[in-house]
Amino acid sequence: MIVPWKDLPADTLTNLIEEFVTRDGTDYGDQEIPTATKVEQVRNQLKKQEAFVVFDEITESVSVMGKEQTRDVIDN
Repeated sequence: MIVPWKDLPADTLTNLIEEFVTRDGTDYGDQEIPTATKVEQVRNQLKKQEAFVVFDEITESVSVMGKEQTRDVIDN
């Protein structure tokens, strides 16, 4: 289920995005990008609807997913 990111309290959204961008396996490339920059990039993706906040009813967890991943979740 997609959760409207605008409905989340600002610090909750920031914490969710920070957790997402600091997960193992999310650092790509040769140049280190500051966490704050990554957070702003994801926030912009949410605004452009290129990423979504998704609640998984089975695991009762919330995560950020890209548009393609979200299609897979909604279709199933």
